[in-house]
Amino acid sequence: MSLPTEAQWEYAARGGRQSEYLWGDTLLEGGYYHANTWQGRFPYENTALDGFIGTAPVYEFLPNDFGLYQMIGNVWEWCRNPRYTLLASFNEDDYELPKYGIQDEEYAIRGGSFLCHCSYCNRYRVAARNGCISTSTSSHLGFRCLKE
Repeated sequence: MSLPTEAQWEYAARGGRQSEYLWGDTLLEGGYYHANTWQGRFPYENTALDGFIGTAPVYEFLPNDFGLYQMIGNVWEWCRNPRYTLLASFNEDDYELPKYGIQDEEYAIRGGSFLCHCSYCNRYRVAARNGCISTSTSSHLGFRCLKE
């Protein structure tokens, strides 16, 4: 069992589509996402229009066309490759996540989280990339294992 590479994560998140967001190219009425995101004035007031102030249970939002839930929003998801990898030249066999000890390298994270808001974060696009130091922990950072 391992974490997906960014390419594997994006393929799974798209669910066979080539749209800007995993559900299509448009937002809900009022500019809302089909995902667990921050609603209201960030960072002062989360109105929780989606029903959640923090993380949401898995089945609260519709799955993508592959049957995967919450690929966008809720929590950022770790990927196996370093953040600044040129994806065109990435070879998944060249990278292993650190097992023990402190590491300074940033690894890729994808999908956005419940703390992302449209005023500063456009990470709900399936192609959006971000990174985080490998020793980071947070309530809006998680992982999804790759089924091999």
